Amino acid sequence: MCACRHPDSRADSAVADGRFQPLVAAVTAARLVDTLKGEGPFTVFAPTDDAFAKLPAGTIDELIKPENKQQLTDILLYHVVSGKVMASDVVGLSSAPTVLGKDVAIKVENGNVFINDAQVIITDIETSNGVIHVIDSVLLPPAEEAAAPGTIVDIAAGDGRFSTLVAAVSAAGLVEALSGEGPFTVFAPTNDAFAALPAGTLDSLLLPENKQQLTDILLYHVVSGKVMASDVVGLSSAPTVLGKDISIKVEDGKVFLNDSIQVIITVIEASNCVIHVIDAVLLPPQ
Repeated sequence: MCACRHPDSRADSAVADGRFQPLVAAVTAARLVDTLKGEGPFTVFAPTDDAFAKLPAGTIDELIKPENKQQLTDILLYHVVSGKVMASDVVGLSSAPTVLGKDVAIKVENGNVFINDAQVIITDIETSNGVIHVIDSVLLPPAEEAAAPGTIVDIAAGDGRFSTLVAAVSAAGLVEALSGEGPFTVFAPTNDAFAALPAGTLDSLLLPENKQQLTDILLYHVVSGKVMASDVVGLSSAPTVLGKDISIKVEDGKVFLNDSIQVIITVIEASNCVIHVIDAVLLPPQ
């Protein structure tokens, strides 16, 4: 553990410290720089570069996109506590309220302090407007409990990244089937994934006379049961509801389906399924 003094604000300190480059990029993308340069005082649990690197491949790139600003802001505010809470104070707490309005759990085990499941690795870096404690993992806020998540169709319809997928599901007459109880696991291609298909392919698939072919392609993206990210990495293949398997491999911490299609976001939970976002459309073997 070490204790250091920095005369700058919390935001300035992070910028000047090479261990926090993804954090600085995230704070900038969420437009929280001025907020964190305010009078405070704040206590910030700051994830290192290595902490962000533990997130599933592609997560950071997705979060810093403008359309995901609110989700990114929520994650960052979940790392901030009002007031100056020094290490000696932290060890006496069982929880702390964040400025997001959701508590983080605090526990001490064998002399080590954990915030949720993230370990505090450096304490009491003082700034002009608060104090920083460095942690080894990114804190992810708990999902809202008040409202149950919608179905895969509801979630896709409400997310601009999946408007093409929604149009395809509708054209194939699969809305009712995918709104059923499930559970399913869906590997969901983004709009960019559909746009990467050869020119004219999508328009052709959406024609009524090609409904069966479109249906087959969509069902090749669906696996029965909830297959979480921790399960996916332990598989070499998975049977789709089309009756044809997709292959799975892990390389350098990244998950690929059918050799080249990357899973870029893992585990968006819906009421009837788990969604994994992929960067290309899966085409069933002939």
